[in-house]
Amino acid sequence: MKNILKKILNKKKATKVTKKKVKVEKKKTKIKKVTKNPKIKKPTKAIKKKDIKVLKKKVEIKTDPLRIPKNNEQKPEIKKVKKQETEKRLYKVKDYVVYPKHGVGQIIETKKINIGGIDVETYILKFEKDKANGMVPINKQAHLRPLATINQINKCVSILKSKPKIKRSMWSRRAQEYEAKISSGKIYDLAEVVRDLNKGDDIMIDQSYSERQLFEKAYERLLTEFQIVLGSSLEDAQKKLDKALKRNLEKQIQKIQEKSISEEDVNNQEVLE
Repeated sequence: MKNILKKILNKKKATKVTKKKVKVEKKKTKIKKVTKNPKIKKPTKAIKKKDIKVLKKKVEIKTDPLRIPKNNEQKPEIKKVKKQETEKRLYKVKDYVVYPKHGVGQIIETKKINIGGIDVETYILKFEKDKANGMVPINKQAHLRPLATINQINKCVSILKSKPKIKRSMWSRRAQEYEAKISSGKIYDLAEVVRDLNKGDDIMIDQSYSERQLFEKAYERLLTEFQIVLGSSLEDAQKKLDKALKRNLEKQIQKIQEKSISEEDVNNQEVLE
């Protein structure tokens, strides 16, 4: 009996010891877990799409080996214009207008043209003299000029009858001034150029090539405007201009023919000798 009781007591002690060991081991494991320093994760902010695009651009710029970076480089912001600025049409179809660079033209039609994904309304002009067509956007119709009135043409005639104002400066500088007056498209400036470059009956003989070219350019533009405003034929408008300038075309033609004949005679004599 004693032996049996000892065995039972030894078993109970063993179970208590084992329980104590288990508890001690559990505490150790808990302490180990606490003693560890886990990495604290910072809360991630929600990245916007715009920020992602900016980051991508920065990465692309840095990784591009062929690109040479510049100091203080600023990229211009590109703004896309979706619609053209609307303006009222000042001119109608079949109206005559003056385009400074090409002279008098007639509006044939108005047309929409797609330029860079934008619908642009334009005037289509026909220049009979150059036998060409041109396009002018309606939002730039301020560059066009309506035809002169009869009072303005009478004033042009008085300008043509007045004395020419010739400066003593170099011809290159004067030529630039004449060209600027012609390209301005103003009818009074055209009349002044024609008056100053007019040589009367000696035209086509005493003038240089560049001088004669500028004179003919201004003269023809003034003539076409005279013809359309007065509603006369080309010959009548030319007679009115020549009368104001005191030019006689018949005498000019005779002089040119006489000069050409005399030059031919001189050449023939040299050949014979």
